[in-house]
Amino acid sequence: MNSYRRRRRKVAAAFFTIAVLSISLVLFQGVVVFANDRGEAEQLVEKAILTFQSFMCDENMGAFRDLLRDAKGVMIVPSLERASGVGASGGNGVLLTRDSLDGDWRGPAFYTIGGAGFGPQIGGQSSEVILLAMTERGATSFLGNSFKLGTDVGVAIVPVGMGGLEARANLSADMLSFSRSKDLYGGVSLDGAVVAVSGGLNNGYYAGNPSLADIFESYAFSNPQSGMLAGSIAKAANAKIVKRECAIIPTAERTGGLVLGHVRAGQ
Repeated sequence: MNSYRRRRRKVAAAFFTIAVLSISLVLFQGVVVFANDRGEAEQLVEKAILTFQSFMCDENMGAFRDLLRDAKGVMIVPSLERASGVGASGGNGVLLTRDSLDGDWRGPAFYTIGGAGFGPQIGGQSSEVILLAMTERGATSFLGNSFKLGTDVGVAIVPVGMGGLEARANLSADMLSFSRSKDLYGGVSLDGAVVAVSGGLNNGYYAGNPSLADIFESYAFSNPQSGMLAGSIAKAANAKIVKRECAIIPTAERTGGLVLGHVRAGQ
C-alpha cells in the first residue's frame, strides 16, 4: 500500500514538474515575441523618420509639403516591398493623426498594407510611400480593423513633380499617395490595397494592449521615442511658409529618445 502511494506521489510530482515547465516555456515564448515586436516597431518608427525627412527634402515633392499643412493624418510606409515582376506588394507603416480640436499630432499606431500594385519596373524591390488623409472620412477609416483603399475610401496618386496648387485643383480624393524609389518604375497603385491594424506591433511598442482610441484620443499609453516623428510632422504641418527642409533629423538612437510622445501644434 505504501509503495502504491509513493508511486502516485512520484507520478503527481512528475506531472506537476511538466506543467510548470510547460507554463514557463509559454511565458518565455510570450516575452520573446513581445520583445521582438517592440524592437520591430521601434525600428519602423526610426525608418519612418528618415522617410519623412527624405520627402521633405525632395525637390519633386512640393505638393507633399504643401498639402501636408491641410492633412488630417499621415501614414508613412518606409518600405513597400514588391513581389517579383509586375505584381502586388506589401509592408508595414505608422500613422499619426491631427487632433481636430487643438491641432496636436497623436500616435503612432501601426498598420500593415498589402495588395498594392507596382507598375513595370527596372530593378528595385521596394518604394517609400506616404499617404495623406485629406478628409475626415479618410482619417476615420483608420479607426476600424481594416479597410480597402479605392473601395472604402478614395485614393489618388500625386504624380512626382506636381505642384501644390495643381494638386489642389485636380485631386479631391480622401487620401493622396506619394511614392519614391531609387530605381525607375511605372508607379505604385494603392487602389485595392488593404490597410489593417497591426495589433502585435501596437502592443509591443506601447508595452500593453492599447486600443486605437487609447493611442489617438488619450494619454493612457505612450512611448518617448514617438515624439521625434511627431515633432517632425508637427513642425512641417504647422509651417506658415512651405519650403524644402533638408536638415538631418536626429534619430532617437542618437538622442537617447529623450522626447515626448505627444507634440502640440506650433512646437
